[in-house]
Amino acid sequence: MPCSHSITYSKTSARRRESRVGACTGVLLASVTTLFSLGAPHTAPAVAVPALPAHTQVTAGVNAAMQPQSKARVTAAVLSLDGGSRKPSLYGQDALYDTASIIKVDILATLLLQAQDAGRHLTPHERALAEPMIRNSDNAAANLLWREIGQAPGLEAANKRLGLTSTKGGHGRKWGLTRTTASDQIRLLLSVFDGAATSKTGSPLNKESRTYIQILMSRIASDQAWGISTASGAEYALKNGWLQRTTSGLWDVNSVGRITVDGHHYLVTVLSDGSASMSDGISLVERAARQAVTATART
Repeated sequence: MPCSHSITYSKTSARRRESRVGACTGVLLASVTTLFSLGAPHTAPAVAVPALPAHTQVTAGVNAAMQPQSKARVTAAVLSLDGGSRKPSLYGQDALYDTASIIKVDILATLLLQAQDAGRHLTPHERALAEPMIRNSDNAAANLLWREIGQAPGLEAANKRLGLTSTKGGHGRKWGLTRTTASDQIRLLLSVFDGAATSKTGSPLNKESRTYIQILMSRIASDQAWGISTASGAEYALKNGWLQRTTSGLWDVNSVGRITVDGHHYLVTVLSDGSASMSDGISLVERAARQAVTATART
């Protein structure tokens, strides 16, 4: 059951996107109950990962253009991998948002850390769950792996090593209600994608683990080709997430990953909530991603 993802969506017309999203929404409405009724579910020496203080871009035009309507809100964070800085540019308030299915990247990172700690590789069964969980956003696979990693306590223990400081795992089986910030998602992505690996970031994920996550995120199912990829060229790796809150009927829509624009590499996270529809949420996320990446490239 999908819940996020990417591909060169910028080449798809708005009308085609609306048609596909509309068709997908009926399935999503039926799957939201499953998302929350089920639940989601090794390690080298721990190395401290430095905190990444995010600085706010004071570009009034960008922030104004990103302003959502009605109750919706959005935050974007962008980090260039080509420079020496590890401080992301932040657009909007670095507030807490529900992760929805972007948490699946964190679940997989935790599983891999636990496997590294045990001095082993993932089993064929674990791979058979991890791959559809990332590529197709399969919720049933996430439920099993969430339990395997120890749910929120297991996730949070791994996140301390990955350098995340504000992410709180969802209660019980509700992995989709994990709360996170745009800056924390940049920290997670940095542990996965930084080319210099542990020497720069202190990531406890070894090269094999990082490569495995990168490959899965770069092979997202084509029917989930939207999100931060709209700000990219042909090369990207991402994970999207969405859910409709039962209390309000409003939508959380998120997109995180790495993109390449004119030969330059960026880590991008866009988190949003309060959209009236999934389609509105996707439009908000894609607009914010394009504007944030363009503004960062100019600095």
